[in-house]
Amino acid sequence: MKQHGLVVAVVGATGAVGREMVSILEESSLNVAELIPLASERSRGEHIEFKGESVEVEVLEEDSFAGVDLALFSAGGAVSKKFAPLAVAAGCTVVDNTSAFRMDPNVPLVIPEVNAEALKGHHGLISNPNCSTIQMVVALEPLHRCFGLKRVVCSTYQSASGAGQRALDELRDQTVDILNFKEPKHEKFPRILAFDIIPQIGSFYEDGISEEERKMIQEPRKIMGLPDLQVSATCARVPVFICHAVSVNAEFEKDVDLEQARDALRAFPGVKLFDGENPYATARDVSGENDVYVGRLRRDPCRKNALDFWVVADNLRKGAALNSVQIAEALVQADILSFKRN
Repeated sequence: MKQHGLVVAVVGATGAVGREMVSILEESSLNVAELIPLASERSRGEHIEFKGESVEVEVLEEDSFAGVDLALFSAGGAVSKKFAPLAVAAGCTVVDNTSAFRMDPNVPLVIPEVNAEALKGHHGLISNPNCSTIQMVVALEPLHRCFGLKRVVCSTYQSASGAGQRALDELRDQTVDILNFKEPKHEKFPRILAFDIIPQIGSFYEDGISEEERKMIQEPRKIMGLPDLQVSATCARVPVFICHAVSVNAEFEKDVDLEQARDALRAFPGVKLFDGENPYATARDVSGENDVYVGRLRRDPCRKNALDFWVVADNLRKGAALNSVQIAEALVQADILSFKRN
């Protein structure tokens, strides 16, 4: 760490999440002395605004991390697999927003409000969970602490931004084409997304589960320390630009008390409970916000030890960029940003 602050690199700085990372770094408690925005060759010559200055984007190279204290990665799994180990070898601590290392037993998978203790003893690489996983687990954790989580059935409604900036552009273009009676095209999505819903995010495995659904099944177990947690997931892409929503049915070991559940959610950091006459939030309500919004909290009418609820959050912020920066803040606060090499 430099005497007067951190040197921070953002890999994928010109993408949807990367730009959000830069914005949140400005708001954060981190003392960033120098920002190094990194991207592919096609972003050469672009500039990023940071703290009132225009910073030129550099092309990502193998030697880009010399002298860098912290690197936030969000440029795709293939980029992370190649460059994150190089960054760590250069002495940099990496917070990776892709799925490349999430299930590696030697890499912490962290939501700071839930399992910040997993950061201790890290080896220079920390994974940021899947966007929908984050918002669901943030809502589940306080309920788990009260009643003991047993089983989760969830359905996600994920926005175009979860597939990146080009996916956002594609949804915009499809919408314009349809409204002008033109035949839309698709490249980032398996079907036309505008004015439709696609029950597929990622490729399918032989058992019929999609890549995104596998993340929703596996990641909560690791984050919450519940290896036997039963999870069933269906993930869909919806024609919304920003913000993901999740419908959750959660079954617990103990009988649930609805008022206790409400109190636990209200008290948990990063959660806002919608209740009473205004029982839920939508994507339009929470775009640009940092919190996870829980609503329509109610008993499962079939089981006394289960709850149904709705969760919505800005996937570019808490689902990606914000959580990454919060991990970095937790590392600095605990004085464990630097790591000991083997």
